[in-house]
Amino acid sequence: MHLWQPRSGYRAGVDPVLLAATIPAVSGQRVLELGCGVGAAILCLGARVPALELTGVEREPTYADLAERNGQGLLEVVTADIAALPLTLRQRQFDHVLANPPYWRRDASVATKDAVREAALGEQTPLALWIKTASKRLAPKGQLHVIHRAERLPDLIAALPADMGSIEVLPIAARTGRAAERIILRARKSGRADFRLSAPLILHRGAAHVNGDQFTDEVRSVLRAGAALTF
Repeated sequence: MHLWQPRSGYRAGVDPVLLAATIPAVSGQRVLELGCGVGAAILCLGARVPALELTGVEREPTYADLAERNGQGLLEVVTADIAALPLTLRQRQFDHVLANPPYWRRDASVATKDAVREAALGEQTPLALWIKTASKRLAPKGQLHVIHRAERLPDLIAALPADMGSIEVLPIAARTGRAAERIILRARKSGRADFRLSAPLILHRGAAHVNGDQFTDEVRSVLRAGAALTF
């Protein structure tokens, strides 16, 4: 898959690709991404699972335009703030909602000077609102999928509405023996299964970085061959 992205500023990395790989969508289902950027995550999912109904919401017009261009007619892009979704979208429900919210709380970090990059990285909209908005758009038994920094896991779980259950968490660690730096959280509308913490996904082989591709076989199969990831 090829993406148009800005020459400078924020560009998608491996996180949206990994997020997309964990979503157990099947053909014919409806998928919504909040804060879709240029469409990296939702279009990766669409490349792996055919015949999905894909919709992305993006606040920044530059990124929304690129997402529409990247989607080539397969992705409906709504230019809007997630805090003020249009009525036409609020009247719809989806089988899967995914999000890669900004990672950095600006009450504890320094903002970037690039306004568009800051919108992608700095938490201007509270994380709890991302979760609340996502859960409202889920159909019964629909699933929420979020990737974020590991230290925000308590905030993510606390933000889940009472009707969201069957919580699963996949930790992501750079190397064996390292603490997880990222997590992917999955929850189901009206789910009742017990909480499940999976074994960590290890990104790289070896104890330290050396030049060259060091991705583990499992991660390489996702990045290079569009494989799915199981919790």
